[in-house]
Amino acid sequence: MQKSKILQMHNVGIVVESLDNAITFFTEIGLKLEGRAMVEGEWAGRVTGLGNQTVEIAMMVTPDGNSRLELSQFLNPSTISDHRTAPVNSLGYLRVMFAVDNIDELVSRLIRLGAVLVGEIVQFENIYRLCYIRGAEGLLIGLAEQLSHKTATDILDKSQ
Repeated sequence: MQKSKILQMHNVGIVVESLDNAITFFTEIGLKLEGRAMVEGEWAGRVTGLGNQTVEIAMMVTPDGNSRLELSQFLNPSTISDHRTAPVNSLGYLRVMFAVDNIDELVSRLIRLGAVLVGEIVQFENIYRLCYIRGAEGLLIGLAEQLSHKTATDILDKSQ
């Protein structure tokens, strides 16, 4: 039997309280709404282990069409925990990072819409300018503006 292999990463899922607010926020960053639908019934609960469920989802896609963010608002069962205010060194998923072309302009625009800069915009060598923001619903989002053709992966590869 041939060993299975991953073909691509399809999406990252985030549970939100307000699908409309999250769609507005991620549209402002530059993602496009690819589709919106209700996912409900016992069959869906067999995948998640939650039993009979009703979830409204929105699929957001990056401008290059290669990456997706699935936003989910659980109507039934209701959410039972909240990790949004956990610090960046908490166990589990940390954040989603987006490559942007003008970090200063985007951060200014997002702050006007209620986002909060977590620390400050910093420069990593001559490669990136980076920051974390808390956006819609307190979600932690990373932004990175590449300054040169060299990448962080190039540096990590040389350190091993």
